Amino acid sequence: MKSGNAAEVAKYFDENVEITFSDKSSSYSKQKAEQVLRDFFTTNPVSSFDIIHQSKNDDSQYCIGNLVTKNGTFRTTIYVKQKSQQQLIQELRFGQ
Repeated sequence: MKSGNAAEVAKYFDENVEITFSDKSSSYSKQKAEQVLRDFFTTNPVSSFDIIHQSKNDDSQYCIGNLVTKNGTFRTTIYVKQKSQQQLIQELRFGQ
């Protein structure tokens, strides 16, 4: 997230990922989600990402952070779930 590199983030995507931008939410395949995230990073070049809260629960966890871009700061939530010895991103939420 800190580098705004969609390909690096997508390495941790599950087969389907839900992505929410303010009031629009959709579920995407891993490949399409990477493309959607790449488009978002292209439109909103990332300056930094700072985690402000994180929590764990049995086989899942999430973190909330501020994604600072040229077009403003997005409150970002990342939901991750343990699957086959690997933490995979299930959902990304970007809000302003």
